[in-house]
Amino acid sequence: MQSIANINLMSLADTTVSLLVAFVLGGIIGLERQVRQRTAGLRTNVLVCVGAALFVDVGVRFFQLHGGTPSPLHIVAYVVSGVGFLGAGVIMREEGNVRGINTAATLWGSAAVGTAAGADLILEALLGALFVLAANTLLRPVVNRIDRQPIDVETVEATYTVCVITPREHRDQALALLETVFETANIPLRDVDINPFGEEELEIEAVLVPTSISGDLLDSLTARLRRARYVSQAFSTASTSE
Repeated sequence: MQSIANINLMSLADTTVSLLVAFVLGGIIGLERQVRQRTAGLRTNVLVCVGAALFVDVGVRFFQLHGGTPSPLHIVAYVVSGVGFLGAGVIMREEGNVRGINTAATLWGSAAVGTAAGADLILEALLGALFVLAANTLLRPVVNRIDRQPIDVETVEATYTVCVITPREHRDQALALLETVFETANIPLRDVDINPFGEEELEIEAVLVPTSISGDLLDSLTARLRRARYVSQAFSTASTSE
């Protein structure tokens, strides 16, 4: 019967307002993502925003009923960390490029808006939603303008991938050569993967530690790799979209 004793119409009305505000503001944030066909769209942002609001509202209500430690603050902390895991789920890696970071950050902002709504900070929730929308809309032309500028590979930090194609029987020699060439140039390797390439060859793919490197230097290093008699191909690619 404790559940009946805990019924409070004023508290229920307060919860309704908080969830409604979270639903509307989360929907506005999610609508912008949905229109742009991002991974986490309308429903995801609404669910995150409403869920955060409900968690905080329950914490506030529980504190009012039973006292104790300031549990609403604990819940806010767990919402912040928990949404981080949710955001990681929408980040994808495709051909060396990381995609979905902005969508994950939007989910984090949506959770913050819901947290404010659940804490009955309605104006703060509205202000937070406006700033999240501004970051995704007003800053877009600025980003597009910067992206259209020519890239100076000597000043832009990029992620480089070097690929070496070699016969299977020369795997160890090609791998040792690759490591030696870049160690001599003081350029450390971050990841090295070896995959089949046709029936008789292997592809050795090495990702360099993100750094600013001269295009001429990278070309000269790959040229050294190509000069080895057991290397049939050697080339590099650069990614600056992370």
